[in-house]
Amino acid sequence: MEGMTSPPLGLALLEKPLHPRFLTLEDRERIGDLRRQGWSLRAIGRELSRPASTIKREIDQNASAGGAYRANAAHRHSVARRPRPKPSKLAQPGRLREYVSAGLMSQWSPEQISNMLRVSFPDDEGMRVSTETIYQALYVQARGGLKREIVDALRTGRTRRKPRRSPEQRTSRFIDPMVMISERPAEVEDRAVPGHWEGDLILGAGNRSAIVTLVERSTRYVMLGHLTAGHTAEEVRDVLVGLIGTLPAHLRGSLTWDQGAEMAAHKSFHIATGVQVYFCDPASPWQRGSNENTNGLLRQYFPKGTDLSAHSPIDLEHVAQKLNGRPRKTLGWETPAQRLHKLVNTD
Repeated sequence: MEGMTSPPLGLALLEKPLHPRFLTLEDRERIGDLRRQGWSLRAIGRELSRPASTIKREIDQNASAGGAYRANAAHRHSVARRPRPKPSKLAQPGRLREYVSAGLMSQWSPEQISNMLRVSFPDDEGMRVSTETIYQALYVQARGGLKREIVDALRTGRTRRKPRRSPEQRTSRFIDPMVMISERPAEVEDRAVPGHWEGDLILGAGNRSAIVTLVERSTRYVMLGHLTAGHTAEEVRDVLVGLIGTLPAHLRGSLTWDQGAEMAAHKSFHIATGVQVYFCDPASPWQRGSNENTNGLLRQYFPKGTDLSAHSPIDLEHVAQKLNGRPRKTLGWETPAQRLHKLVNTD
């Protein structure tokens, strides 16, 4: 190409398969032929099923200083320009990296951070970063400056996924008959009406300590219950009665639980609160999926194999506030606290 020196390129790079959006050498040869025949840009575009703007850009970028367009030289220059890695948006200090770092330190996920940037800075295009870019900065790019936040950012504390294991089949341990989840009203299933909760225990070392966890199905709001000594049915019942008692009447709809022995006092709980308990089928944790997901998040704060009784009620409230203050995709990037506040203040 006149006035240009083509950089040395390997044959493998020149012949590397391209995404269909890129022009191939054959495309460029056709452009050169049709251009020499006097075809217009629009006509060449129609012939190649490309916009006329693509053809114009190709000629402007790859023609010689004298205006000559040669397919082979154009192809070499296009390939040479392609591997041009750009510096990561998070490589340099600034407001964007500070926001991302703060989000990670608050245990927000990369997806939450990416979307909240749009909510918080709707008119500032400089405050944009994709979810994948954040993950790249965490896992791949040391220059991204986010390596030190990996432990805080990964809620599970793992760098690889851990296969899920099916829990052991459990038999009923209750004297009072259970009301099964199949009898739960449809309004609970589709999350259309607030006030329906899912509950469980997270257990500490040797199953000697535990924390009660409740999640409201429509808002994902979390409540944690402190167990002072053990987790017998009576102790769990008393903590649940106290938690439910803090709620307004219109948010006391139902409670879905698995068939653990800690809910043997479900009838007396129902009498005390008026809240109906529905029991999941054996080995079916997905039937209370919101609570299962929340318990996974809570393990970042209450690791398995530790003594959970060491955490005070104030500690539990602090953790609950952190989870309830996280924006959620399923809530249109509102927080559970915001959603529940609206419900509590409903006349």
